Amino acid sequence: MNWDDTAPPTSEDTAGAADRLVGADADGEDTAVEAALRPKDLEEFVGQERVREQLDLVLRAARARGATADHVLLSGAPGLGKTTLSMIIAAEMGAPIRITSGPAIQHAGDLAAILSSLQEGEVLFLDEIHRMSRPAEEMLYMAMEDFRVDVIVGKGPGATAIPLELPPFTLVGATTRAGLLPPPLRDRFGFTAHMEFYAPAELQRVIHRSAGLLDVGIEPEGAAEIAGRSRGTPRIANRLLRRVRDYAQVKADGVITREIASQALGVYEVDARGLDRLDRAVLTALLKLFGGGPVGLSTLAVAVGEERETVEEVAEPFLVREGLLARTPRGRIATPAAWDHLGLVPPQRQAGAGGQQGLFGA
Repeated sequence: MNWDDTAPPTSEDTAGAADRLVGADADGEDTAVEAALRPKDLEEFVGQERVREQLDLVLRAARARGATADHVLLSGAPGLGKTTLSMIIAAEMGAPIRITSGPAIQHAGDLAAILSSLQEGEVLFLDEIHRMSRPAEEMLYMAMEDFRVDVIVGKGPGATAIPLELPPFTLVGATTRAGLLPPPLRDRFGFTAHMEFYAPAELQRVIHRSAGLLDVGIEPEGAAEIAGRSRGTPRIANRLLRRVRDYAQVKADGVITREIASQALGVYEVDARGLDRLDRAVLTALLKLFGGGPVGLSTLAVAVGEERETVEEVAEPFLVREGLLARTPRGRIATPAAWDHLGLVPPQRQAGAGGQQGLFGA
């Protein structure tokens, strides 16, 4: 079971995304439960085989040299294990860990206060590192490379820069949008890793492990049913497991079977491919109202009664990844798989005029 616990949404307009059962951002309940379910070392960590192998070499080599580990950059979607790996890095190095986030560091002084209080060898986990302020970012360059910061005392012409030496430390940066990191910052990380979405078999292992820790009876077929609806994300898998557990305790004998899992997730409107109400609303509008598209994003958002940003940042990424929706210069279009998933028949399209005739089934 691996996931992050501090992955804020990228837009205020998508703040409600964390309330979705299949949303990858952590809510209050997730944060409380995840602390008990997190693996404590690389051996327990499920999935991300290549990242685990590479990181294990980095940490073993650092321990053999008696030195702090290189700075580590972890990128990937929310809920895949970036926070968990940062804690494992600290545990493997036998060092304390301090956790903060980019949005919390708005001034260089904020970062200087954190850096100056670090102990030797301590791990500093900086989540959403791409959202740091520019002045703090520039201070971080020197801290990472030379273990030194310049503290500015005074203002105007009388201002003086006082160099402050820092003890060696390991920075673990996490980001959901690696492309927003400036190259000078990326280049200062000794090890970078991209977290991939999990295969269903890996999610089944995550679910079985979590079920054991939660003292929940679960059959292999039940775990497979939950894994198939978890969008390749451990955090979502564990959230669905808790909801199915509740259903099994109230409606059945407490043991999660395939039938119980299917019934429970049907109650919570999570279908066999992991789509929820919002996802299906977007597809239904695209297919029934616009004949499969192309249609503009704003028009599609109005049709489903949601903000443009909600449709673009919350619903579309998964629909595109599943091959149900495509973004084109002319607008959003549905794929044949979308028609099949909703059990609808595409309208007959006549040739000519670039395929525009018969677009809406006329």
